[in-house]
Amino acid sequence: MRAVLVEEFTEFENLKLTECPDPEMGPKQVRIRTQATGVSFALSLMVSGRYQRKPPLPFVPAAEVAGIVTDVADGCESIKVGDRVCAVLDWGGLGEVAVANEVNTFKIPDGLEFNQAISFTNSYATSAAALTWPHLLRLAASETLLVHGAAGGVGLAAIEIGKILGATVIATAGSAAKLDAAKEHGADHVINYREEDFRAVVNDLTNGIGANAIYDPVGGDVFAQSLRCVAPEGRIMPVGFASGTIPQIPANILLVKNITVTGLNMGYYIGWSPDDVRYEKASIIHPLMQQMFDWFEAGKLNPRIWKTYKLEDFQDAMAAVLGRDAIGRVAVVMDEEAKRLGH
Repeated sequence: MRAVLVEEFTEFENLKLTECPDPEMGPKQVRIRTQATGVSFALSLMVSGRYQRKPPLPFVPAAEVAGIVTDVADGCESIKVGDRVCAVLDWGGLGEVAVANEVNTFKIPDGLEFNQAISFTNSYATSAAALTWPHLLRLAASETLLVHGAAGGVGLAAIEIGKILGATVIATAGSAAKLDAAKEHGADHVINYREEDFRAVVNDLTNGIGANAIYDPVGGDVFAQSLRCVAPEGRIMPVGFASGTIPQIPANILLVKNITVTGLNMGYYIGWSPDDVRYEKASIIHPLMQQMFDWFEAGKLNPRIWKTYKLEDFQDAMAAVLGRDAIGRVAVVMDEEAKRLGH
């Protein structure tokens, strides 16, 4: 098969497309003819050895795929040959064939295109878990949700799910185009953080109370200022540090305002931790995925794919992500999905 092969940890621009053997399939695994692969900032960290997980060399990078099942191993029970699926991998996504654990593979609705499906195992799953699970933000109807980085994949997903849950959603982003996208996906109020003090605007919009829940994939000063516009007894969740700065949390503010700060490493639930709890956590992951597919079929979720690129142009796909111009997700498409999209 053709794939991007990482033989040593390096910068993404040094990688090339090459021919390599199809991946071997183990027990309780499925083989997928890849149709689409998600490209994200985390992918650039993985190939350079700076991600929280380091795959053994050599490896094919990328963890979010969608495609058609061509084979299933012994022990598989729910996935069959011919199924249209999305899957979250340990690695192995940037190639024409992928192997996934059945427990991390999900049948997708007929109306969900493969390039859209790559959004569900990470962007939508992270946002849905963050906003609905009782030990996390547990967003309630009538509450106010503040979403930072609102034009990214997790940001747009959080806006849509916040509206499904009945919240008032305030979104921040850094350009008019990104704010327009946030509004298209349901945001009630939008703030250009480059032009306005979002802390002041949020407090003004909430009559001085602040946001009940804050979803922050940015970190740095954005997190620090968020602590100043969260409501008493509010919740704030860091889900990434796109700013490049990991914030320090002043405990005195938590105490005075009775604030809860809660983290979410979605990788823990899908097997990306040393103790690998993917089978133990399947009982909460699978219902979460099904809920999102139900919302999609009801017309409540609209996965936004900014651009698609054919496999040969994988470098351009990553450049689009690193350039921070993308609104929504970026995908590499192959096989029939590439043909359908005119690549």
